[in-house]
Amino acid sequence: MDLNTVTDLVPTADPADWREGDAWLAGGTVLFSYGSQTLRRLLDVTSAGWPALTVTDDGLEIAATCTVAELYAFPEAAASAPVRGTWRALDLVRPCCDAFVASFKIWNTSTVGGNVATSLPAGPMTSLTAALDGVAEVWGPGGSRRAQPVAELVTGEMRNTLVPGELLRAIRVPAAALRSRTAFRRLSLTNLGRSGVLLIGRLDTPDDGGELVITVTASTRRPVQLRFPAGAHPGAAGLAAAIDAAIPSDLYHDDIHGLPAWRRDMTYRLAEEIRTELTSELLDSTTDGGRR
Repeated sequence: MDLNTVTDLVPTADPADWREGDAWLAGGTVLFSYGSQTLRRLLDVTSAGWPALTVTDDGLEIAATCTVAELYAFPEAAASAPVRGTWRALDLVRPCCDAFVASFKIWNTSTVGGNVATSLPAGPMTSLTAALDGVAEVWGPGGSRRAQPVAELVTGEMRNTLVPGELLRAIRVPAAALRSRTAFRRLSLTNLGRSGVLLIGRLDTPDDGGELVITVTASTRRPVQLRFPAGAHPGAAGLAAAIDAAIPSDLYHDDIHGLPAWRRDMTYRLAEEIRTELTSELLDSTTDGGRR
């Protein structure tokens, strides 16, 4: 779609350059498909030249301009690196990228930051980064900087805490989450349909605290995290009660990709599958003398 109200394309990643009528531009796949009657300028953040993915002592930094294709390639590229053997949660990257159900053209254009900032319930980059306790670095006018967990940044369907002029610079995923064992579940009403339910479970290593975290996305309007410390992992009834307490009925999403009642039922079902998978593996590893 042409944006026929836009008069300027400005290469900048400086929030000081932002003014009313501007929009940040990275991949632009949503911006150009939805269109606008109010935009006057596009501020092109790809001109900043940020490295797509950076491994640090603390974990992984994902630039907001990292494309889906670049992220998809990372696990294979990191296969020979020392971190790959311990960052088991990288196994989530490709299923989450696949959840876009998009062509290679979209993968090579759409960005991680753009997907999170668009804040659709089925946004798979929100699912991935929220599940791994990703923290967004946000730049604002006047040189302000703030950090916020992705699970809190997205507040509803196409709603988030970003205010006009703020720019999502990067998402930092901690090494502890990357070392965790994970489980992925996704359902759609059609083979090539948008995610109706997407849950990710994470069991941290004993050295990292042993917490069990289940993150609910797609079925809910915003990410919902259920966290259970080591020694307090729930049984089936406890997990169901935790979902009851965390997700009121009006938080389940309602659109052509799934009715709220179906999304609710599948959330309980997939959460229990994840709990069983992760805690059963934990039980197996602790009852055979550590031989696994």
